Amino acid sequence: MNTLPNFYIGLVHGPIRSKDGQEITTSVTNLDIHDISRSARTFGFKKYFLITPIQNQQVMVKKILGFWESDNGLIYNPDRKEALAEATVVDKIQDAIQEITQLEGVAPLVVVTGANFEKYEGKEPELLKTIKALNRPMLLLFGTGWGLTQSVTDAADFRLEPIFGCAQDGYNHLSVRSAVAIYCDRLAQAAREVI
Repeated sequence: MNTLPNFYIGLVHGPIRSKDGQEITTSVTNLDIHDISRSARTFGFKKYFLITPIQNQQVMVKKILGFWESDNGLIYNPDRKEALAEATVVDKIQDAIQEITQLEGVAPLVVVTGANFEKYEGKEPELLKTIKALNRPMLLLFGTGWGLTQSVTDAADFRLEPIFGCAQDGYNHLSVRSAVAIYCDRLAQAAREVI
């Protein structure tokens, strides 16, 4: 079985770009908590960070995660607890980086992607070769809203190629849950060849 044990996912809710390019914070959605946790668990990511500076959103996430750890949640769906076990909520991206650094003993390679990227360093095989050469863990960040802000993408170590659709009219707007699942699968496939 192939896993990506030193890889981490972060879903950023702030800072994020709005449709008109402003810096905003988006709301956490229940589906993103559950579905991205399941993708992360399926592909062996070590932890899934929900990143939001809004305190009441953090309380909501903790309440949802707590339910699936309770007796009622375990009775209803024991597999959900396993999927959500590695999900956690933090204030900011730097908090996730610090936690990974403490766990791994070295700072992660911060990787970003987005449907609106015009410039990027490469695809999954190039990313994995870079990670292998540097011998560092990876934090793969995804944006909500209209994507990660320029300050976040500029600070990243690697920009992963976007997912390009095939619609004849150029439509290319996946849900973040779908994009995460696709990237997890692509990374697992590439890891079989590179790592």
